[in-house]
Amino acid sequence: MKKFNTLDAAAIAIWLLPAAYLAYIYPNLPLSVPLHFGIDGKPDGFGDKNDLVKMIAILMITVVGLYLLLKFLPAIDPKKTASIGAGVFQKLALTVVTFMSVLGIIVLLAATHKGLKINNVLLPAIGVMFAFIGNLMNNIKPNYFAGIRTPWTLEDPENWRVTHRLASKLWFFGGIGLTILTLLLPAVASFIVFMSAVAVLALVPVVYSFIYFKKHQVK
Repeated sequence: MKKFNTLDAAAIAIWLLPAAYLAYIYPNLPLSVPLHFGIDGKPDGFGDKNDLVKMIAILMITVVGLYLLLKFLPAIDPKKTASIGAGVFQKLALTVVTFMSVLGIIVLLAATHKGLKINNVLLPAIGVMFAFIGNLMNNIKPNYFAGIRTPWTLEDPENWRVTHRLASKLWFFGGIGLTILTLLLPAVASFIVFMSAVAVLALVPVVYSFIYFKKHQVK
Protein backbone atom coordinates (compact mmCIF):
# COMPACT_ATOMS: atom_id res chain seq x y z
CA MET A 1 0.00 0.00 0.00
CA LYS A 2 1.24 3.50 -0.81
CA LYS A 3 2.52 5.49 2.16
CA PHE A 4 0.69 8.50 3.54
CA ASN A 5 2.36 11.66 2.17
CA THR A 6 2.03 15.43 2.12
CA LEU A 7 -0.39 15.35 -0.82
CA ASP A 8 -2.65 13.04 1.20
CA ALA A 9 -2.53 15.47 4.11
CA ALA A 10 -3.37 18.39 1.81
CA ALA A 11 -6.22 16.40 0.24
CA ILE A 12 -7.73 15.62 3.65
CA ALA A 13 -7.53 19.26 4.75
CA ILE A 14 -9.15 20.49 1.54
CA TRP A 15 -11.74 17.69 1.63
CA LEU A 16 -12.87 18.74 5.13
CA LEU A 17 -13.41 22.40 4.21
CA PRO A 18 -17.06 22.06 3.03
CA ALA A 19 -17.98 20.09 6.17
CA ALA A 20 -16.30 22.65 8.39
CA TYR A 21 -18.01 25.55 6.63
CA LEU A 22 -21.37 23.75 6.79
CA ALA A 23 -20.97 23.21 10.55
CA TYR A 24 -20.18 26.91 10.92
CA ILE A 25 -23.21 28.21 9.01
CA TYR A 26 -25.74 25.48 9.86
CA PRO A 27 -27.33 27.21 12.89
CA ASN A 28 -28.06 30.28 10.74
CA LEU A 29 -29.32 28.48 7.64
CA PRO A 30 -32.92 29.21 6.64
CA LEU A 31 -35.38 26.30 6.72
CA SER A 32 -35.60 26.40 2.90
CA VAL A 33 -32.36 26.50 0.93
CA PRO A 34 -31.57 26.44 -2.82
CA LEU A 35 -30.60 23.01 -4.14
CA HIS A 36 -30.87 23.47 -7.89
CA PHE A 37 -29.95 26.33 -10.22
CA GLY A 38 -31.01 27.41 -13.71
CA ILE A 39 -28.78 28.41 -16.62
CA ASP A 40 -28.98 32.02 -15.42
CA GLY A 41 -27.30 30.97 -12.17
CA LYS A 42 -30.37 31.72 -10.07
CA PRO A 43 -31.91 29.05 -7.80
CA ASP A 44 -34.96 27.31 -9.23
CA GLY A 45 -35.30 24.43 -6.80
CA PHE A 46 -35.45 24.48 -2.99
CA GLY A 47 -35.46 21.99 -0.15
CA ASP A 48 -35.00 21.52 3.57
CA LYS A 49 -31.61 22.46 5.00
CA ASN A 50 -31.12 18.83 6.00
CA ASP A 51 -31.29 17.99 2.30
CA LEU A 52 -28.35 20.32 1.86
CA VAL A 53 -26.46 18.35 4.50
CA LYS A 54 -27.19 15.12 2.59
CA MET A 55 -25.99 16.71 -0.66
CA ILE A 56 -22.69 17.77 0.89
CA ALA A 57 -22.27 14.32 2.49
CA ILE A 58 -22.81 12.57 -0.86
CA LEU A 59 -20.37 14.97 -2.50
CA MET A 60 -17.70 14.23 0.10
CA ILE A 61 -18.17 10.46 -0.14
CA THR A 62 -17.87 10.67 -3.92
CA VAL A 63 -14.65 12.67 -3.57
CA VAL A 64 -13.12 9.98 -1.36
CA GLY A 65 -13.85 7.34 -3.99
CA LEU A 66 -12.36 9.41 -6.79
CA TYR A 67 -9.26 10.27 -4.80
CA LEU A 68 -8.56 6.67 -3.80
CA LEU A 69 -9.12 5.48 -7.38
CA LEU A 70 -6.59 7.94 -8.78
CA LYS A 71 -4.08 7.45 -5.96
CA PHE A 72 -4.05 3.66 -6.32
CA LEU A 73 -4.56 3.62 -10.07
CA PRO A 74 -1.05 2.36 -10.84
CA ALA A 75 -1.70 -0.72 -8.70
CA ILE A 76 -4.92 -1.72 -10.48
CA ASP A 77 -4.12 -0.63 -14.03
CA PRO A 78 -4.02 -3.71 -16.31
CA LYS A 79 -1.64 -1.94 -18.66
CA LYS A 80 0.96 -1.66 -15.86
CA THR A 81 2.21 1.62 -17.37
CA ALA A 82 0.41 4.03 -15.03
CA SER A 83 2.98 3.36 -12.30
CA ILE A 84 5.53 5.32 -14.36
CA GLY A 85 3.56 8.50 -13.70
CA ALA A 86 2.12 7.69 -10.27
CA GLY A 87 2.92 11.19 -8.98
CA VAL A 88 0.91 12.76 -11.80
CA PHE A 89 -2.17 10.73 -10.90
CA GLN A 90 -2.00 11.84 -7.28
CA LYS A 91 -1.67 15.49 -8.35
CA LEU A 92 -4.68 14.92 -10.57
CA ALA A 93 -6.51 13.43 -7.59
CA LEU A 94 -5.68 16.50 -5.49
CA THR A 95 -7.00 18.74 -8.27
CA VAL A 96 -10.29 16.81 -8.28
CA VAL A 97 -10.59 17.04 -4.48
CA THR A 98 -9.93 20.78 -4.60
CA PHE A 99 -12.52 21.40 -7.29
CA MET A 100 -15.19 19.29 -5.59
CA SER A 101 -14.58 21.05 -2.28
CA VAL A 102 -14.86 24.42 -4.02
CA LEU A 103 -18.13 23.20 -5.57
CA GLY A 104 -19.47 22.28 -2.13
CA ILE A 105 -18.51 25.66 -0.68
CA ILE A 106 -20.12 27.48 -3.62
CA VAL A 107 -23.38 25.62 -3.01
CA LEU A 108 -23.22 26.54 0.67
CA LEU A 109 -22.51 30.17 -0.17
CA ALA A 110 -25.61 30.22 -2.37
CA ALA A 111 -27.62 29.04 0.64
CA THR A 112 -26.51 31.99 2.75
CA HIS A 113 -26.18 34.71 0.09
CA LYS A 114 -29.49 35.11 -1.72
CA GLY A 115 -28.12 37.45 -4.38
CA LEU A 116 -25.34 35.09 -5.45
CA LYS A 117 -25.53 33.82 -9.03
CA ILE A 118 -23.77 30.49 -8.89
CA ASN A 119 -22.60 30.70 -12.53
CA ASN A 120 -20.46 33.72 -11.67
CA VAL A 121 -18.34 31.54 -9.39
CA LEU A 122 -18.77 27.94 -10.51
CA LEU A 123 -18.04 28.31 -14.23
CA PRO A 124 -14.76 30.24 -13.75
CA ALA A 125 -13.75 27.61 -11.17
CA ILE A 126 -14.32 24.86 -13.74
CA GLY A 127 -12.19 26.83 -16.21
CA VAL A 128 -9.34 26.92 -13.68
CA MET A 129 -9.74 23.17 -13.16
CA PHE A 130 -9.43 22.55 -16.92
CA ALA A 131 -6.23 24.61 -16.96
CA PHE A 132 -4.74 22.63 -14.06
CA ILE A 133 -5.65 19.29 -15.62
CA GLY A 134 -4.27 20.49 -18.95
CA ASN A 135 -0.99 21.26 -17.23
CA LEU A 136 -0.84 17.61 -16.08
CA MET A 137 -2.30 16.00 -19.19
CA ASN A 138 0.92 15.68 -21.14
CA ASN A 139 2.43 13.53 -18.38
CA ILE A 140 -0.43 11.03 -18.02
CA LYS A 141 0.74 7.58 -19.07
CA PRO A 142 -1.53 5.11 -20.94
CA ASN A 143 -4.19 3.60 -18.68
CA TYR A 144 -7.86 2.59 -18.73
CA PHE A 145 -9.16 5.09 -16.16
CA ALA A 146 -7.85 8.64 -16.71
CA GLY A 147 -7.02 10.69 -19.78
CA ILE A 148 -8.28 10.67 -23.37
CA ARG A 149 -9.29 7.01 -23.53
CA THR A 150 -10.31 6.16 -27.08
CA PRO A 151 -9.87 2.82 -28.89
CA TRP A 152 -7.02 4.43 -30.83
CA THR A 153 -5.09 5.93 -27.91
CA LEU A 154 -5.41 2.76 -25.82
CA GLU A 155 -4.04 0.56 -28.59
CA ASP A 156 -1.15 2.77 -29.66
CA PRO A 157 1.24 4.45 -27.17
CA GLU A 158 2.31 6.98 -29.80
CA ASN A 159 -1.30 7.92 -30.49
CA TRP A 160 -1.77 8.34 -26.74
CA ARG A 161 1.31 10.57 -26.53
CA VAL A 162 0.46 12.95 -29.37
CA THR A 163 -3.23 13.12 -28.45
CA HIS A 164 -2.41 14.05 -24.85
CA ARG A 165 0.18 16.56 -26.03
CA LEU A 166 -2.56 18.30 -28.02
CA ALA A 167 -5.11 17.96 -25.21
CA SER A 168 -2.64 19.41 -22.71
CA LYS A 169 -2.27 22.66 -24.69
CA LEU A 170 -5.96 22.79 -25.59
CA TRP A 171 -7.20 22.29 -22.03
CA PHE A 172 -4.64 24.63 -20.47
CA PHE A 173 -5.25 27.61 -22.76
CA GLY A 174 -8.93 26.74 -23.19
CA GLY A 175 -9.35 26.65 -19.41
CA ILE A 176 -7.75 30.06 -19.01
CA GLY A 177 -9.90 31.50 -21.79
CA LEU A 178 -13.00 29.91 -20.31
CA THR A 179 -12.25 31.38 -16.90
CA ILE A 180 -11.87 34.89 -18.32
CA LEU A 181 -14.95 34.73 -20.54
CA THR A 182 -17.25 33.35 -17.84
CA LEU A 183 -16.13 36.11 -15.51
CA LEU A 184 -16.91 38.84 -18.06
CA LEU A 185 -20.07 37.63 -19.79
CA PRO A 186 -23.66 37.82 -18.49
CA ALA A 187 -24.94 34.65 -16.79
CA VAL A 188 -26.90 33.10 -19.68
CA ALA A 189 -24.28 33.94 -22.31
CA SER A 190 -21.62 32.63 -19.94
CA PHE A 191 -23.44 29.30 -19.64
CA ILE A 192 -23.81 28.96 -23.43
CA VAL A 193 -20.12 29.75 -23.99
CA PHE A 194 -19.18 27.34 -21.23
CA MET A 195 -21.16 24.41 -22.66
CA SER A 196 -19.83 25.10 -26.16
CA ALA A 197 -16.24 25.27 -24.91
CA VAL A 198 -16.56 22.04 -22.92
CA ALA A 199 -17.86 20.28 -26.03
CA VAL A 200 -14.83 21.51 -28.00
CA LEU A 201 -12.37 20.53 -25.26
CA ALA A 202 -13.89 17.05 -25.07
CA LEU A 203 -14.36 16.32 -28.78
CA VAL A 204 -11.24 17.76 -30.41
CA PRO A 205 -8.78 15.30 -28.78
CA VAL A 206 -11.08 12.36 -29.62
CA VAL A 207 -11.35 13.40 -33.27
CA TYR A 208 -7.62 14.03 -33.43
CA SER A 209 -6.82 10.55 -32.09
CA PHE A 210 -9.01 9.01 -34.81
CA ILE A 211 -7.42 11.13 -37.55
CA TYR A 212 -3.95 10.16 -36.31
CA PHE A 213 -4.98 6.51 -36.33
CA LYS A 214 -6.31 6.70 -39.91
CA LYS A 215 -3.18 8.50 -41.06
CA HIS A 216 -0.74 6.03 -39.48
CA GLN A 217 -2.58 2.72 -39.64
CA VAL A 218 -0.81 -0.16 -41.37
CA LYS A 219 -2.38 -0.75 -44.77
